[in-house]
Amino acid sequence: MEVLTNKVLRFISDTRFEDLPDNVIHQAKRCLLDTLGALLAGSDTPVVRIMSSFATKYFRGTEATILVSGERVSPVGAALANGYACNALDIDDGYRMVKGHPGACVLPVLLAASESAVHPRGTDFLTALVIGYEVAIRAGLIRHALYQTYHSSGSWGAVGGAAVAGRVLGLDQSTLREAMGVAEYHAPIAPMMKGIEKPSMVKDSIGWGTMVALASVLMAQEGFIGIEPLFSESPDKKWIEGLGNEYLMLNLYFKPYAVCRWSLAAVTGVLRVMKQNDLRPRSISRIRVRTFEAAAALSCDHPKNTEEAQYNLAYPVAAALYDGQVGPSQVLPPRIFDNSLLELADKVEVEVASEFEQIFPQKTYAEVVIRTEDGRELTSGPVQPLWEPPNDLPADAELEEKFVGIVEPVLGPQKVQEITRMIWDFEKMDGIKPLINGCIRGQSFKK
Repeated sequence: MEVLTNKVLRFISDTRFEDLPDNVIHQAKRCLLDTLGALLAGSDTPVVRIMSSFATKYFRGTEATILVSGERVSPVGAALANGYACNALDIDDGYRMVKGHPGACVLPVLLAASESAVHPRGTDFLTALVIGYEVAIRAGLIRHALYQTYHSSGSWGAVGGAAVAGRVLGLDQSTLREAMGVAEYHAPIAPMMKGIEKPSMVKDSIGWGTMVALASVLMAQEGFIGIEPLFSESPDKKWIEGLGNEYLMLNLYFKPYAVCRWSLAAVTGVLRVMKQNDLRPRSISRIRVRTFEAAAALSCDHPKNTEEAQYNLAYPVAAALYDGQVGPSQVLPPRIFDNSLLELADKVEVEVASEFEQIFPQKTYAEVVIRTEDGRELTSGPVQPLWEPPNDLPADAELEEKFVGIVEPVLGPQKVQEITRMIWDFEKMDGIKPLINGCIRGQSFKK
């Protein structure tokens, strides 16, 4: 099975920008826009303030940047802090069959490695981003197939992050093999459902995974030897043999709302009922949500912090009914403490629907039934989340609208407009320094 690992190593080392189909290049730009937006929007959350302080104290350096604040730290420190930011609002992309977030596992590592190397050209950066997504997703498929316990994104994302850093830093295939083995061995093997049932800042362990990814590559450069990477254990050879031909990143989902993907079908359902019936929150007496078991495991308690608001089912349903959306402001204080919203959340009842459980994780359905004070019973019918592949993916304009909506409060309209333009033409970039500078509050693009 060593041939499978060699196939992965060749894909990482030998893939050129010219090898990538046009639709894959375009998807890489969409992913860069969306994941960078999640990172920038997440920069003002409590967890990122904590991890930025932690990184500046214990990962001192000047080679890499914590975005938005502009603080300079070591590359590993930047990968750590920016990794936490990427998933801080749970508004980053995902891949259904790995039940997690490849983009947030890859982009922070790519940014930190790029700053610590000779800043790659736009074409090289986009190529590395594609490599990272493709390797991370396959590592996730293998990880889930080999282990019965549902592990977090960081557990397999660290391997994809090591691939992208190894590519940017020019590791030979022998050293790259060691780096990915080190990353797999040191990755956070986090029991994800414990984090669902009791939400906390550890979340999907993505920040720890990004730190491990870059540290593993730097360790391998120094001669550190790792285990054989998990690709040799792939139970399905087609996952690896498809590298370079089948681009799994084309089947990513994107997230319109800042909550766990598992609750998005219910959010979509209540918004559908609201739109079809011109419903007002105060006219509702009961909300019944039928969904799959993992979604039903989400808390319905009143959130005490943003993590508890995101890993919740009742709260985002109530927020959507009141505000028509669930963006960053809905999952942060003071909105999460609003009594009228919490009173509505108390009216949510959840039950497991066997027909939805049978098709999870391939599909994530919910059905919402709302009973009104005057006795009407209004149903959404079975619904999937918005922006679900393959038939409901967002248009470029919708992803751009999302980026503007979540990043403008952080960086202002002028910077948002320039970053957006830069990303759509990223293959023309001579380096990433203008992008890094543009993502720092109060700093010009040219500095």
